Order: sequence, then structure tokens, then C-alpha cells
Amino acid sequence: METMSLTETMLEQSIVYRLWQAPFAAQKFAPVLAHNNMNSINHVLDIGCGPGTNSRHFTHTRYCGIDINTAYIESARKRYGRDFVVADARTYRTVPENRFDFILVNSFLHHIAAAEVVELLSHLRTLLTDDGCIHILEPVLPPDWPVARLVAHADRGKFVRPFEEWKSIFTGIFHPIVLEPYPLKGAGITLWNMLYFKGSAPKSKV
Repeated sequence: METMSLTETMLEQSIVYRLWQAPFAAQKFAPVLAHNNMNSINHVLDIGCGPGTNSRHFTHTRYCGIDINTAYIESARKRYGRDFVVADARTYRTVPENRFDFILVNSFLHHIAAAEVVELLSHLRTLLTDDGCIHILEPVLPPDWPVARLVAHADRGKFVRPFEEWKSIFTGIFHPIVLEPYPLKGAGITLWNMLYFKGSAPKSKV
């Protein structure tokens, strides 16, 4: 079993994780707000929801946040009072009539290897309604940018990928609607780049 570093151990605490994410949370989520009518959303599944910070964007919806970290889920339930479940996203199931029209994957996939990403996204595709979309936010690894590597690893991300690799994975599973890189800035300086992907399940050929 791999031993966690001090940084990883600290980020397992919900209050530490919230403080770490807080300076960039609004910037990270901005493309989702820009490319979607949030009032038209009905049923949301938030993958790797952590301590529930994304739920504030979905107060008008049926919302379910899942995370494998029990402490995060307990904190989210107390703080936001929404439907939060301890679950592994790879095996999470729901009945067909409870599928989701909005699945959010916010900065989660850079924690897992490529084969696991494909397995997870292929599974999530089955949880979408016919008119539903998946929304993915992930850091992008430039070829020669050590700051991005440092920040990503501080967030326990061992699998930050270049833009073209993310694109290949996502478009191999979903029909692309939006594929947009964007910067995250601090003090007016670009610290690293993100990618927003919005995709739908490919239609079956008759």
C-alpha cells in the first residue's frame, strides 16, 4: 500500500481541502456557467464531490454528490444538507428512470491512470439521460511548465495530461460539444491551464 505524503494527508481533511481550493473555485467553474443554462438542469451527479463545494451551483436541482472519502461526505452533509453518498464512481448505479442530465467531473481524473479514466467515463456514459451531458474540468500539462506540474502534484494529481491526450480520451467516449482550454490566474499571472469538456453520449446507429 502506497504511503501518503504529508500534503496528501492534510488534503484528506475537508476544511484543509476547501481552503486549498477556495482561491480558484470560481475561476475553475466559470466555463460551466458560460456554456450552460443552469436553470434548465434537472438531475445532477457530482463525481468526486469532495466536501460538497460544487453543490451551491445546483440549489434548484435534484443533486447527488458521491465521493469515496467518508470524512468529505460527512462534512458535506452537515454543511450543505444535500444528498451526499459514500460511493465508488466506477461502480455507482441507478435505475434508468433516475439517470442524470448533468454529470460533473471536477478535477478528479488527473488522480487516476488512463485505463481507469476510460473505464470510469464509459460507465458514466450509461448514467446519462438521452439528452444529458457530462461536464469535465481538468488541469492541462504543458510540455515545459514546471509550475503546473508542482501545483498538480500538490493536489495529489499524478496523472495530469497534455491537452491532446485529454481530447483523445474524452472524444473517444463522448460526442464533443465544448472543448475549451482556459487559464487559472493568481495576481494577474497565469499559474496553469485548465480544460473544460462538455459532451453527450453518441447516438446509436440504427
